[in-house]
Amino acid sequence: MTRVWAALVLAAALAFVVSPLLAPGFNGFEADQFPVPQDAPPVQPAGYAFGIWGLIYAWLVVGAGFGLLRRSADPDWAPMRPPLTLSLAVGATWLPIAQVSPIAATVLIWVMLAAVLVSLFRVGDTDRWLQQAPVAIYAGWLTAASCVALGLLLGGYGLLDGTPAALVALALALGIALVVQYRLHRAPEYGITVIWALVGVIVANSQPFNAAVAGLAILGIFAILALRGTDTE
Repeated sequence: MTRVWAALVLAAALAFVVSPLLAPGFNGFEADQFPVPQDAPPVQPAGYAFGIWGLIYAWLVVGAGFGLLRRSADPDWAPMRPPLTLSLAVGATWLPIAQVSPIAATVLIWVMLAAVLVSLFRVGDTDRWLQQAPVAIYAGWLTAASCVALGLLLGGYGLLDGTPAALVALALALGIALVVQYRLHRAPEYGITVIWALVGVIVANSQPFNAAVAGLAILGIFAILALRGTDTE
């Protein structure tokens, strides 16, 4: 089964990478997909930040390919594969579903996050840049993206105004990120990716300047860096 899971990870990674072909032109939730249109919501990072998906896609495929070709029977790689496969398989369906239902897409992205966090904690000690790193950056971005999706729902369905919705979502993302990074004691790529998303939020809220949202994002960056700075492992 070890070799089977190695093949399944690569198959799921490839399906995940080609999934944008099933949703051509998708650039995030449309404003009119919500009862309260979400035009320039403060919770959403600037558009350039989403370019990290190219790195995530490439790194996941390279890591999965190496794992299949060179580490298919390696017990150090085995524990992380089933939850990673689940996350990627669900992710392969996400874009088409997001075009139809933001609520269903939000549920799915939280499933993706939960599964990849399990995988990240199960990652072994060998081949750091091909086993740990791609899972860490994928998990880091999903930590931000899942909370952004939740913030859009809070604002889009009128539960909170834009800024309070963004603050709730950012606080939740930071809470998850700090707990994961503290408990993990490794994988700085995870925290760096969350910081990338937070910088994107700051940029998105710079004009017009939203002091509350940008300020919380800045505090979050310092908190993640401070946590890494105190980690002696």
